[in-house]
Amino acid sequence: MTSSPRGRRLLSAAALICTSLFAVTSCGSPAGGSTEPSGAAQDSTPLVTTDPEGHEVSVDHQPQAALGFYTTDVDILATLGIPLSASQPIRGDSGYETFPAYFPQEALQGITPFANYPEFNYEKVLEAEPDFILNGLGYDPEVHDKLATIAPTYTVNAFDGERWNTHFERTARDLGREAQFNEWLGAYEQAGKDALDGITAAGNQDLVVAPISYWGGEVQIGCYAWLECGAFETIGLQVAQKGKDEKSFTLEQLDQLKDIDAVWMTKGVGQVGEDEFNKTISELEKSPFWKDLPFVKNNRIYTYEMDMAYGSPSGALAFIEQVASDLSGK
Repeated sequence: MTSSPRGRRLLSAAALICTSLFAVTSCGSPAGGSTEPSGAAQDSTPLVTTDPEGHEVSVDHQPQAALGFYTTDVDILATLGIPLSASQPIRGDSGYETFPAYFPQEALQGITPFANYPEFNYEKVLEAEPDFILNGLGYDPEVHDKLATIAPTYTVNAFDGERWNTHFERTARDLGREAQFNEWLGAYEQAGKDALDGITAAGNQDLVVAPISYWGGEVQIGCYAWLECGAFETIGLQVAQKGKDEKSFTLEQLDQLKDIDAVWMTKGVGQVGEDEFNKTISELEKSPFWKDLPFVKNNRIYTYEMDMAYGSPSGALAFIEQVASDLSGK
């Protein structure tokens, strides 16, 4: 369990978990509306593995109607070419009404979203009739126990502060999808090279960069889950704060950020996200040092979609594309 501010926000929201669950039995039949990504072959090979939390996971065939319990899990399943059940969870807050635009849209065609965060909707999970569940919220063992009564469940604590792609790689390996992982990794590394070319052409390759957030009256910089810093590293940019431990600064300490040239801040989608972001900037402007910081004076405060920060393969690619666009002017 992480003690980072971003991790605490996640765990705080998770405390709203529903405490009741309708009596259920294991569901093994695929949802009628599920579709298989183009090019994925049917495979009847049983799936037998042990997840990172020590649960034995056994499916008598390769999943044909899988469900991702959190939105990042949905992206992982789609990226690994695992067919999805006909409905999948999305966040129910911060303006989300459907899946993030950077998710694999072909795999999500015909899939109905339902809100499953910050409150968990086990009834909707049951109605989706999954034959396999990927659960990245392994910090709460009760969630696994409830999901396992619906379908075989692979659980990992994807929010423990470790590098998100380490979890992704093991998940891919355990599910027999190493080839799909390697295909994604190749595309990710190539995206980093392409991004650096554009950033270098614009003369911005030497900028010192950082993801920042504002919580509890303090600004945090750091590499929680490593999605942003991993992308910076893959591109070849200088990261202000390395390591998973975040550093926090009060508004009276913001002069300590004077060596940072460009920052990225999350923004929720729609008007809700816009209003929250503007409120955050208004709070930061109360600092006597804010206006003199290089990234403020040079208008290098960039935004990216909030759900990218939690770490998923499409989110990582999308963040590289965002940084490339911001620093190359394209």
